[in-house]
Amino acid sequence: MTSPKAAPRKRHKTFEATHQELIETAVRLISEQGAGSLSIAAVARAMGIDRTTVYYHFAGREDLLAAVKAWSSEQLAKAFRPEASQQERIDYTTRYVLENPELMKLWMDDFLAGADIRKSYPFWDQLVEGVRADASYQGGEAVDAEIYCVNLLTSSIIGPRVFRNSVSPGDDNETVVRRFRDERRRVLRLSSLLKE
Repeated sequence: MTSPKAAPRKRHKTFEATHQELIETAVRLISEQGAGSLSIAAVARAMGIDRTTVYYHFAGREDLLAAVKAWSSEQLAKAFRPEASQQERIDYTTRYVLENPELMKLWMDDFLAGADIRKSYPFWDQLVEGVRADASYQGGEAVDAEIYCVNLLTSSIIGPRVFRNSVSPGDDNETVVRRFRDERRRVLRLSSLLKE
């Protein structure tokens, strides 16, 4: 007589894996339906889990939204890995902005609300210091690195969406990426911030 086979044991995800999946599910829901539709119940439904599991990871909707914003910042910050060329950075940022409009709205809310920029953009200090170190004097005037970086960052984050939605809605993502890359590189060259 043979013994019955034991049912395979269900593998439990680690806390970190579940936490990450919750954030990525929230990201997907925001991307599909907008931030206004995000709720703890919606995330639980989408994952087929109980709401208490979501509450175990996040105190509420605002904590989950904060985690989504942090995740978005991390994704955007990938453009600034040390080995990335300036062209790769420009392309990645432009593409990310075009492909994630709902996430970028959340991100921009923090900028406009007056939250410390370092929370939304962890590379802020490095960007400003890099501009200070690389900027040449033009016409006897030093570049105001912080203002320059605000202009650079806002044009990088808002520009592609405005262009795509209001100026040239027929352009595909890759055309917009190419056009922004070419113009941004030209502006950086004029500012003596592009080293080729």
